[in-house]
Amino acid sequence: QVQLVESGGGLVQAGGSLNLSCEVFGSTFSKFHMSWYRRTPGKQRELVASITTGGSTNYGDSVKGRFTISRDNAKNRMLLQMNNLKSDDTGVYYCNAFFGYDNWGQGTQVTVSS
Repeated sequence: QVQLVESGGGLVQAGGSLNLSCEVFGSTFSKFHMSWYRRTPGKQRELVASITTGGSTNYGDSVKGRFTISRDNAKNRMLLQMNNLKSDDTGVYYCNAFFGYDNWGQGTQVTVSS
C-alpha cells in the first residue's frame, strides 16, 4: 500500500520561506506523477504545482515565480520550495501521487502571518 508522508509545514512571516517534503513509501516513486495541492480557508482545494515523471513542471498562477517543485527519485521524495510567502498561502498542503489513481498524504499546515 502506498503511503505519502508530508513534512516541513509551519508558521512563517509574510515574505519568508518554507520547504515542504513528501516522501513516498510502498511503491516505486519514479512512476508517479507528483503534485502539491492546498486547501485554503474559504476556498476549494487547488493545484499548487505538479511534476511529471520526466521532470516537467506546472504551477498554479498564484504561485508562479515564488514556488519551485522538484523530485528526487533516488530518495523517493518530492520537494516544494516556497519563497516570498503571502498570507493567502495559508492552508493545508497535500501531497498527491498519481499512477492510475490518486494517492494522498495526510496534509501539512502552512500558516503565513502578515
